[in-house]
Amino acid sequence: MAPITNGRTLFNEIPSGFPEPGKTTVYDTSKTIDLENVPLNGGVLVKTLVLSADPYMRVQMREADIESYMPPFIVGQPLGVGKILRSERDGFKPGGYVYGLLDHAEYSLPSPDVPVFGIRVFNPEPGLQYSAYVGAGGMPGQTSYYGWKEYANAKAGETVFVSGGAGPVGSLVIQLAKQDGLKVIASAGSDEKVQFCKDVGADVVFNYKTTSTLDILRQEGPLNIYWDNVGGTTLDAAIENAANHARFLECGAISQYNSKDGVNMKNLDQIYARRITLYGFLISDLAPKWEEEFYKVIPKKLASGEFKFREDITTGLENSGQAIRDVQIGANTGKKVIVVAQE
Repeated sequence: MAPITNGRTLFNEIPSGFPEPGKTTVYDTSKTIDLENVPLNGGVLVKTLVLSADPYMRVQMREADIESYMPPFIVGQPLGVGKILRSERDGFKPGGYVYGLLDHAEYSLPSPDVPVFGIRVFNPEPGLQYSAYVGAGGMPGQTSYYGWKEYANAKAGETVFVSGGAGPVGSLVIQLAKQDGLKVIASAGSDEKVQFCKDVGADVVFNYKTTSTLDILRQEGPLNIYWDNVGGTTLDAAIENAANHARFLECGAISQYNSKDGVNMKNLDQIYARRITLYGFLISDLAPKWEEEFYKVIPKKLASGEFKFREDITTGLENSGQAIRDVQIGANTGKKVIVVAQE
């Protein structure tokens, strides 16, 4: 077989605000790949089927010498699902599915050896589309499950506030909390997203763009648990309305990813006054403890419909730059999935 084009999305320049397709990221077709003869060097050749666009990607769009919890987004290795075409690696058979860090390209030679997110073979749960494994059945779902199980210490009858409740992380947290018998308050950024939060079981849901977060929390609190996907003034409002000995699970701060403007936090003294415990966590720390249980429990619940999820599909790798931007500005309605190819 002659070499074929291997389309790629490349990180082109560091954005000052929101990423811009064609500027921050560019689609490139200059590279080719010989699928039959490209050296594997003991690895695997994977055809990319779907890729994930996630909020944390904005953290990676920075100078390489700036330290952070994620490596800089030099070329880009998003989470994805692919199909093995060739393999020189034990346990990775052609025709099988893999999940993990794939190049932002149609074909890649990923490493199985990267901790936590190195590619892993999986068998899709019957009735569950493989795209779910970059959402509720993958890293976002793991984030929800690991954090909730490890740090929520939930008790029936307590109240939890979930910001970003319509996203792939927040929506699963809502369902985990309802399963544990909690009252759930959730915020979202559109009427459609508000409805989705209601559909997955939230008791009180509001559009933070049209309704005061502070007023809702004063009315519906105090909060025993806060799952924070947003940071900024929403976090400050949650602190003001926390119960004594509340647990705050600090998962993300998307309100601050695209702006360097400071946020005036007025209630930091209440952290000690109310004896609030803040848990900052990354799933890489918790995977050894919870990963096996997650894969036994969550895909089955998703396939059966017991746990609900929603996907927002972008078709074509050439459109991935817009998909990345959509996630940052909140234009997606569900887990943003980039469909690169069919099987």
